[in-house]
This record gives sequence, structure tokens and C-alpha cells, in this order.
Amino acid sequence: MKRSLLLLLIFTTLSGYAQNTINNYKYVLVPEQYSFFKEVNQYNLNSLTKTFLEQKGFTVYFDDINLPAEIANNKCKALNADLAEKKGLFTTTLTLTLTDCQGNVVFKGKEGKSREKEFAASYGEALKKAFVSLNELPYTFTGETQEVESIKAAEVVAASANPPAVAIESLESSKTLYAQATANGYQLIDTTPKKVLTLFKTSVPDYFIADNGQFKGIVLKKEGKWLFEYYNNDKLISTELLIKF
Repeated sequence: MKRSLLLLLIFTTLSGYAQNTINNYKYVLVPEQYSFFKEVNQYNLNSLTKTFLEQKGFTVYFDDINLPAEIANNKCKALNADLAEKKGLFTTTLTLTLTDCQGNVVFKGKEGKSREKEFAASYGEALKKAFVSLNELPYTFTGETQEVESIKAAEVVAASANPPAVAIESLESSKTLYAQATANGYQLIDTTPKKVLTLFKTSVPDYFIADNGQFKGIVLKKEGKWLFEYYNNDKLISTELLIKF
């Protein structure tokens, strides 16, 4: 009887641990300053952490900016990234951890070490090595996507139920616009260079709130094309954009 209870306890514990994996999370929050540094984004380490996580496939935000409503209303939908430093005389050693909203460790990587003499190079190399064990771990988001799907479904229903009073005009632009990242999205620059559009991120991928200084609307990706859509005198205008991110 005792043996059965012990096996049941072990199985339950392992099952609970296995269920809480990185695959359950789409979002990761990164601090703008690590506890072992005195400056924000010192040695560009926080930005590099964000970039490496994005390359892994996560959607990543710094934890002190205006977050999308989906995360702001429920921080438990995101993992929290952190780095720990082990002090060494000639070695920089960093360890990456990903924890859930209750502080439980979902992932802890192996130590990344560097013997580079220059600080920025040393921290950068140690961070890259700290990500090796995470990069070796398969990742595919398998969590709930109902909220995003509900938004898309609502848009389709609304478009069907309330067609525009006037037919959509399609205007093509032959000029390539270059996306420059901002705190809340992007600004699109032409070759002049001149700012043409400001894009603000939403909780839906490839869907931005847009402002060109004259009209406010949305920029979205439809059938592989980027479109800027807005109303002018009750007429829905749809302009195709050539964007390079």
C-alpha cells in the first residue's frame, strides 16, 4: 500500500512538472536591468536576451513597457526571463532561468562561460553559451490561442455584417518602406529618409494600429500583402505597402 502511494505521488509530481513546459507559453517578459548590474541594459545584455528569445520563437516584451492587454490583464500567460551571474576572477558565468507567474522554474539552462577580457564581449559570449541548452530544447507553442482566434473571428463577422457603405479603393505604392523598431511598435521610413507611418503593436500578430499624421487606421497582413486601411469621408481606403522589417 505504501509503495503504491509512493509511486502515485512520484507520478503526480512528474506529471505536473511535465505539463508546465515552455511549450505552454507564447510570451516572455525580459527585465530592462539585471540585478547584478547598476545600469539599464548594461552591455546590451537585456536587448540580446530579448533577441535570442525571439529567435527561439517566443514573443518577447520588456517587463516595464505598456504591455498588450492579453498579458497586462493576465501576467500568468507569460514566462519571466532572468539571468544569474556567478562571480569569478577571470571568468564571466551566466545562467538563464524562465519562471512562471508564481515563481516556479519552468526552465533553467546550463552555465554559459567566457574568459574574454573585455566586459561587453565577455558578457555577450557568456549569454550566447547560456542559451545553448534552451536552443537545443524543441519549442512549439501549444497553449490556448482562443483569445486571438476570437478577435479574428469577431473581425470577420463584423466585416460580413457591416460591409462598407462605399466600395473599397485599392491603391498601390511602389515605394519600399523600412521598418525601424520603437518602444511600442515601428516607424516606417522611406528612402528620403522621411517617416511615412507610425505602427503600434496589438495583441494580434501582423496587425497594427497605424497613423500617418493625416489618417488613423490599421496596417495588417492579408494574403501575403501588407495593407494600410483607413476611412476618408466614409469611404474605406486600402493601400498596399511594401515593407521591409
